[in-house]
Amino acid sequence: MPLSAADPDDDHPDDSRYLDDAGGTALTAPGPGQALEAGRNNLLQLVQMRWLAAVGQLATVLSVHYALHIAVPLPEMLSLLAVLALFNVACWLRTRWTPSVRNAELFAGLLVDVAVLSGQLYYSGGVTNPFIFLFLLQIAVGAVLLPSRYIWFMVALTGGCFTALTQWHLPLQLPDLAGLSLPPHYIGGLLICFAINAGLLVIFIQRIGRNLRQRDARLADLRQRAAEEEHIVRMGLLASGAAHELGTPLATLSVILGDWSRMAPFAGDPELREEIEEMQVQLRRCKAIVSGILMSAGELRGESPVVTTLQAFLDDLVEHWRGTRAHHGLDYRVDPELPRVRIVSDVGLKQMIDNILDNALEAAPGQPVSLRAFADDGELVLCVEDRGDGFLPEMLERFGKPYQSSKGRAGGGLGLFLALNVVRSLGGRLHARNRLAEEGGGAAVEIRMPLSALAPQGLPDNAAHDAG
Repeated sequence: MPLSAADPDDDHPDDSRYLDDAGGTALTAPGPGQALEAGRNNLLQLVQMRWLAAVGQLATVLSVHYALHIAVPLPEMLSLLAVLALFNVACWLRTRWTPSVRNAELFAGLLVDVAVLSGQLYYSGGVTNPFIFLFLLQIAVGAVLLPSRYIWFMVALTGGCFTALTQWHLPLQLPDLAGLSLPPHYIGGLLICFAINAGLLVIFIQRIGRNLRQRDARLADLRQRAAEEEHIVRMGLLASGAAHELGTPLATLSVILGDWSRMAPFAGDPELREEIEEMQVQLRRCKAIVSGILMSAGELRGESPVVTTLQAFLDDLVEHWRGTRAHHGLDYRVDPELPRVRIVSDVGLKQMIDNILDNALEAAPGQPVSLRAFADDGELVLCVEDRGDGFLPEMLERFGKPYQSSKGRAGGGLGLFLALNVVRSLGGRLHARNRLAEEGGGAAVEIRMPLSALAPQGLPDNAAHDAG
């Protein structure tokens, strides 16, 4: 059962949160329940180590007294061991009563260990006892288990005990060295050696612990991204297969509607003819959606990437969105200072922005939706705002995770999940917040993408045209 290093800024061991670079996504590793379980495991480790120390001290005291014939105050030293054993039993019972153990309790246990060790050394020669450097073991264990605010106090306390033992202790009655005292320079050297060892132990062990925590954070991030990418691949395969299967029935419907439009009963009835035309419009939209899915999957041939200006890309996107949604309340504003740069008109990027606009529309049907575009520090910033009820607090905490939706239907939340991954693949960030009451309420989603990531790279000249 390994010791678990605690977060240096938390009173719960192993309780740390890591933020994903994509804005609103929080990666939590490990949670409060796991943190308290780690504290219990650490206390159990201390209990086991304390039993080993108690047995070792008992064997040493008895060997020194009876085998080496060095007189030590046996009753006092055995009494200290009895106190340590009783305290250890209490700690063991503590782990049985409740699994929640805080760093303060671990620190208190180490203080008891230091006090008992100091008492044993007091009765057995003080700094002349070769076991004086067992204080460093307490510091090493504390550096692994405790935050900085505890461990530096532990260093000061053990240093104080070390110093006190140079002046106050019962000298060992060695048979051949009776009355021998250590010179002051030697004692000073011992203190300096102790201080250097204690400081280096704390610094390097805590650095190692910090590196391990950072590694765990990176591994947690990589594991989550790998899981998300696997999820995206599965959805992409499903969407591509569905698009292929939809092609045949859509083609059949197109032929049937074409035949109907030429039949006399339908051609002679203006109302029926209008309905057929509307059905054909919606059918063409379905075909365009299917083509977009296949294009995103890389299955269309003979299609060259289209290079356009940033302004033209946004204008075309808004025009298409307005034309295919029964909603005309989109407030579209572009900063006049928006750079006239050339970008690749990417289907995935367009679909991602469409999804966010659709989410805003569904959050507040019939209410205005706004899209603002501007540049900031080499990044394209798109801000989508609605006048709905806003995000629930728990949704903001897990923003961008799949199946996190306020729409109350199964499978919801995939749009924002995919949007987050598209933005992240471009080196951008996605951030969500609830608007203040004085702003009109609702929610705001901000997309930030480096303009350099949108620029055309390595495309042949004949594959591009400037739409601006």
